[in-house]
Amino acid sequence: MMIKIIKGIWAVIRAILSVLLVILLAIVLTQRLTNNKNAVLGFRIFTVVTESMVPQFEVGDAIFTKQIQPSEIKVGDDVTYIGTEGSFKDKIVTHKVIKAEKNEEGKYIFVTKGIANEKEDPEINETQIYGKVLYKIRSISYINRVIGNLYGMYFAIFIPLGIIMFIEYAGYKKDLKDELEEENEEDEELEENKIDKHKERRMERRKKRREKRSNKEK
Repeated sequence: MMIKIIKGIWAVIRAILSVLLVILLAIVLTQRLTNNKNAVLGFRIFTVVTESMVPQFEVGDAIFTKQIQPSEIKVGDDVTYIGTEGSFKDKIVTHKVIKAEKNEEGKYIFVTKGIANEKEDPEINETQIYGKVLYKIRSISYINRVIGNLYGMYFAIFIPLGIIMFIEYAGYKKDLKDELEEENEEDEELEENKIDKHKERRMERRKKRREKRSNKEK
């Protein structure tokens, strides 16, 4: 009974991990194929490539962001945006919001700054923001730093996904083998039962013949 419970729990864990990894993979691939223009359900994953947010975010850290309404972004939030001016032009930046307000047109304007930077960033508007940083994905961040390049994110997703798929396949093969063995055992039992019944019928017929002979002799 306990073994079945453990197997059931493990099956649920495998299913959850598989779904999470597929979602992460979908997010990463969508970003790469659309040059970060599209998100999956509002979520994106980015890799930190500079030291502007040290010690909060180190180079190689993987951060998970979500699109939210500009009105929900507050001073102190970490946001990821696309730069449009000067040295920030066409660069994806993750910095802390130090100022948030509405302009005369009713659009939200933000000023951000890297924790380790002395100067604030050029002013940005709500259309430039990809999302608010929810948290750092520590497992992928660690692998990124170990590998030392941006492919760590792919490594961190594809390898576990491959392992889970292999485990699922191996489990399927084992279950199939167990089913076949059970079927063979059932067939053998049926065959043995048939043989036993056949023997019983033969013994019964012999008994009846002996009884008939005995009656005739009498």
